[in-house]
Amino acid sequence: MTRKVLCIVGTRPEAIKMAPVINALKAEKNIECRVLATAQHRGLLDQILKGFAINADLDLDIMRPNQSLAALTSRLLRELDGVLQAEKPDVVLAQGDTTTVMSAALACFYLRIPFGHVEAGLRTGDLYNPFPEEANRVIAGKLARWHFAPTQGAVANLLGEGVAASDITLTGNTVIDALLMTAAQDSALTVPLDAHRRMVLVTCHRRENFGEPFQDICQALKCLAERNPDIQILYPVHPNPNVKDVAHQLLGRTPNIILCAPLDYAPFVAAIKRSYLIISDSGGVQEEAPALGKPVLVLRTETERPEAVDLGVVKLVGANRDTIVEQAQHLLDDPEAYQGMARGVSPYGDGRAATRIADVLRQHLQS
Repeated sequence: MTRKVLCIVGTRPEAIKMAPVINALKAEKNIECRVLATAQHRGLLDQILKGFAINADLDLDIMRPNQSLAALTSRLLRELDGVLQAEKPDVVLAQGDTTTVMSAALACFYLRIPFGHVEAGLRTGDLYNPFPEEANRVIAGKLARWHFAPTQGAVANLLGEGVAASDITLTGNTVIDALLMTAAQDSALTVPLDAHRRMVLVTCHRRENFGEPFQDICQALKCLAERNPDIQILYPVHPNPNVKDVAHQLLGRTPNIILCAPLDYAPFVAAIKRSYLIISDSGGVQEEAPALGKPVLVLRTETERPEAVDLGVVKLVGANRDTIVEQAQHLLDDPEAYQGMARGVSPYGDGRAATRIADVLRQHLQS
């Protein structure tokens, strides 16, 4: 008998990390895998789904300009409730810590539909940092039937919260599946760069950095560019006006800072491979870059991904202008310090996480 699994994605990172899972489930003979896009991030989500050749079977088109979290959550719950009642899936899967994921877990709970949480168990221990992601993943974790944990540390977090060991599967992170598959394609970087300059790749978009912290980050980038005319800073800018408007205002006239639209995943992986150093507040980049031997300075004071920090290939620098400049300049100037962080080690998986998730669900659905 064919059983139905509904995979829910809402944002660019979710699409990247769920793509290997969706493909693995679609390869299963007795599973009908359906894809629901909430479109919490409309354009960025579409870009990634297209890049992985995944078509959404259902689309809520939930995004609104400058939407509040309360309005987003209420719309998601209402729309998801209707879809789940119509689709009647045997299992629902979602990845990560967005409002889409939390709302999906809650909607499934209300209808008693088993929910699987991909990338389960990440914690900082501070509900307000990152905001609202820490609360989202804690709530999703309380409601999940299956916890697909990316690391042993995530497993320990879940066990510490009272989750039964039988409900936890150590899978590795699905982003490594996507990364290794994409990196092997050796795609071209679509942004023209000076081959003789070291490139510093930047991503910055998190809500907790909006306002004064983001202005300080931009000032740090400008200072680095002015001090080091031998580098180029490539910054694919998130379309949120809180990011885009400020970035173009503060950085748009600095000659060796290149601001561009968000990249498709394949060119973004090419940018990681081409980079000398990465400065980012992204969770995914903390996982991807170390696997490709690229040091990462993280624009946060806490991380739910401590493994790479413990290995010394990722460093937390926060949003303080002087700290960012000091730490980046150190890596630009000191080859020994740079090599210490550019070691090509990753604690986040072997590229088979999606297969492990599909195996668990197949066994459940056949029982």
